[in-house]
Amino acid sequence: MNESFARFISQFKSRLFDLFHNESNINELSLERGLPQEMWKGIMDLKPLSVAVPTEFDGRGVKVEECLSILSAASYESLPLSLTFGINIALFLEPMARYGDEELKKVVFKRFIEEQAMGGLMITEPDYGSDALNMRTEYTQVADGYTLKGQKHWQGLTGMADFWIVAARKKLEGGDLARDVEFFVTDNGKAEQKIVVEKYFNNPGLYMIPYGLNNIDVTVPTNQKLILQSTGLKMMLDILHRSRLQFPGMGMGFIQRMLDESLKHCQNRKVGANPLTALDSVQYQLSRIQSSYTLTSGMCAKSTSISGVEFDLSGKGLEANSMKALVTDMMQEAAQICVQLAGSSGYKIEHIGGRGIMDSRPFQIFEGSNEMLYTQIAEIVLKHMRKSKETNFNKFLVQFEQTKLVADRFSKTLDFDLVADTLAQRQMVLIGQIVARLVCLQYVNEMVDKGFRQDLYDNCCKHMEMDVKRITSDLSSRNNAVPIVEYQEGSNWIDFI
Repeated sequence: MNESFARFISQFKSRLFDLFHNESNINELSLERGLPQEMWKGIMDLKPLSVAVPTEFDGRGVKVEECLSILSAASYESLPLSLTFGINIALFLEPMARYGDEELKKVVFKRFIEEQAMGGLMITEPDYGSDALNMRTEYTQVADGYTLKGQKHWQGLTGMADFWIVAARKKLEGGDLARDVEFFVTDNGKAEQKIVVEKYFNNPGLYMIPYGLNNIDVTVPTNQKLILQSTGLKMMLDILHRSRLQFPGMGMGFIQRMLDESLKHCQNRKVGANPLTALDSVQYQLSRIQSSYTLTSGMCAKSTSISGVEFDLSGKGLEANSMKALVTDMMQEAAQICVQLAGSSGYKIEHIGGRGIMDSRPFQIFEGSNEMLYTQIAEIVLKHMRKSKETNFNKFLVQFEQTKLVADRFSKTLDFDLVADTLAQRQMVLIGQIVARLVCLQYVNEMVDKGFRQDLYDNCCKHMEMDVKRITSDLSSRNNAVPIVEYQEGSNWIDFI
């Protein structure tokens, strides 16, 4: 693993292209569940997951920039492949590197480097999705370890991963479960630790990745419990925030692919004597994707500096939620624009844009739905505003560390007061959307000082200013419409002609 990363990533990109375009057809592969075993072997022989293994275990050293680069290179060719790597890296290997027992690390990392093993994380349960603190999976300490019992679902790599990190709550003497959450590593290669798949789900996108319902009734030895550094809740936040801070890596390659495909099509497609790029509306749509490319570049740069395994990220909710929610919204928008610009050819499942719509859609839902994350962003900001005794949104943002470099651009639009007690949740979501844009735009601003292209930044600012004006308009309209559940009576149109 002493090979230079530039050479490593170059060979990885080249080999992926050959595998997906020359030796096989990615368009056909994308319509099948899973990948052929020889295809997986061709990919894993490149040791892409070595980027998330410490050097003392023959890995490349868990450097964030290398992890993000692998995710980006993979998502340029295949978003499901990138998510497969993302699950392994952010939800298994990095938690193992930070919290795993030293003897356990030797065994697990050796399997990843030498045997192409895979791992994932189990938190979500059938009756407790985002309400993770009320999960019912329980653990009991026994003489030589722990027994775990419960159900988990919608775990990426269901039935495919060799190792799992499983979240559970301690069963107390009275039968109740402890408030805190703890984490255990299971090895599917051992009968007493094997997690049984009850059924697989027919997910409409991300065909490469199996999802399903898992039944857990296992016993693991003592050293397969992750080592707490404070509380289980903080460990869970640290794991989830670190994962969300790596979403820009998956988004980077995907958005760049949408941009490259759209530019290529619009430059080559003629309307009369001119290419599509001569049309003003097309220029606007292309610049939207390019703006997303710019913002995601800033996110990747920032994530590299703050999300290493040496850091406790349990308190990085603003940064993590802003990146995850905004980049996944931009991924979906980029795919929609790519399809729109491609016309009828985009409406094919083998088209990269058409496929990208379905593959990127769940990114806005899993690891915290974006509405929930935007709400949490707003709550964080309002808490800071109360502490600083400032009610004016603009005055707060121009002195807030995470937005002060760019907030002046939005001073006229955001010059209004915010009173937390008067805000409905739908308004909190809008506030979160505004803040996320300013937070991530500041990441690009910081790159410009280091030589990043000024013209890309300037165009990005134009789109963010437009977005913030639109969202602020929605915020001030105070729409309080609610669904009418028993709506059928008196609403059949044919009765009124």
